Amino acid sequence: MTIRWRDYPASGVFDELVTPGGRLRPAARTLGNRLSKLSDEAIRQRKAAADLAIQTMGITFTVYSQKEGGSIDRAWPFDIIPRVIAASDWSRIEEGLRQRVRALNLFIDDIYHKQKIVKDKVFPAEVIAKSRNFRPQCVGINPPLGIWAHICGSDLVRDKDGTFYVLEDNLRVPSGVSYMLENRQVMKRVFPGLFENYNILPVDDYPSQLLEMLISVAPRTVKRPEVVVLTPGIYNSAYFEHAYLAQQMGAELVQGSDLFVDDRDRVFMRTVHGAERVHVIYRRIDDLFLDPEAFNPKSMLGVPGLMRAWKKGTVTLVNAPGAGVADDKVVYAYVPQMIRYYLDQDAIIPNVPTYRCMEPDDRKFALANLEKLVVKPANESGGYGMLIGPQAGRKERESFARKIMAKPREYIAQPMLTLSTVPTLVDSHAEPRHVDLRPFILSGREISVTTGGLTRVALVKGSTVVNSSQGGGSKDTWIVDETGDA
Repeated sequence: MTIRWRDYPASGVFDELVTPGGRLRPAARTLGNRLSKLSDEAIRQRKAAADLAIQTMGITFTVYSQKEGGSIDRAWPFDIIPRVIAASDWSRIEEGLRQRVRALNLFIDDIYHKQKIVKDKVFPAEVIAKSRNFRPQCVGINPPLGIWAHICGSDLVRDKDGTFYVLEDNLRVPSGVSYMLENRQVMKRVFPGLFENYNILPVDDYPSQLLEMLISVAPRTVKRPEVVVLTPGIYNSAYFEHAYLAQQMGAELVQGSDLFVDDRDRVFMRTVHGAERVHVIYRRIDDLFLDPEAFNPKSMLGVPGLMRAWKKGTVTLVNAPGAGVADDKVVYAYVPQMIRYYLDQDAIIPNVPTYRCMEPDDRKFALANLEKLVVKPANESGGYGMLIGPQAGRKERESFARKIMAKPREYIAQPMLTLSTVPTLVDSHAEPRHVDLRPFILSGREISVTTGGLTRVALVKGSTVVNSSQGGGSKDTWIVDETGDA
């Protein structure tokens, strides 16, 4: 027998499946008992079945490599031991995510209109003045239902005491949901018996929820909206997801060259049957490439006149241009204040304690404690451009100190969290590996939260880097009743 939970090495932090005493947590008991009955050979067979399913289903991700001279498609790295979260824990998380996205949408709408939160001195004008993602072209525009960030991916981490924190919010073109869905399909192939008797909440309805949300924000005069997914093309790292979601929704997958705006500021799609009107565009292209008339005039990815059509209300863009003003790690630091200001509530899910380097006292503390802190640039993603102080050398810390002093608005600092762990297959036994979680929140006429999300796992022992582009992998995420038994 290969996996003996009492021999599972304690990680010294909160483990999602196993208590410090080597006992399975109630929600993970059925899974853990089933795994402990598998032989080495049975585990190897299930691992091989998962790898084959990923290959057969064509689940890949793209890595940009200077060494290889371009982009490389790689098979999606997947671990067959899922992460399990108790339904009682999840209900509180879901409530907190709904609260957070409501406040963020109110903030974005306020920033492009009266900026009351700035005038009331709750949020500093300097942050907006120096924001890379504030779009003057969006001032005064009123998207349907006042929603700017229709799709949000908020990254959550659990600290050593078991408390969940929001690590960051992704509001521009959040990715990863297709991998969450495919992870579930792979697990159903590998452990079909568990899904027959184990009360695992479903995620398979996400594409229908997404389509329903997209239709709900269509221009009000339209009875049968035409929805399309706008992709930059096959060389984009998330192209697999673009194609997957379009196929699952029954929507057309288009590139900028497939669309045009007529002289009445309406958007049409070129088809073999002639031009067809488009009402909702789920765009997976960054703001600056959306419309060469309004943004980058050299963009070949976007559609000339698209911003005119959106402003006139003949088409809905999801997520709305300009939503990225809240996709900024300095703005993130003010979300608890936003929740209090707009909703008159305390944040249900706390932020990670954050030092804003633009503020003199915070900057002084951060510079004096770089060896203990993680320093993040305001607008980078994927784990790039960071300083992990406890793992950095003196020269690297000195270099970052100069960067902070030169552009304090561009950096925040946070304590080094000890991320929770999940048992992860190494050969044919289980070892703890650090994880985070990205649930997805859809905002239309209603707000819906995925039951779980994309769990990313650091496959390297001791590492906290979970990004697939930097060697991380992924797991299925199960939300189950604590009393669920198979």
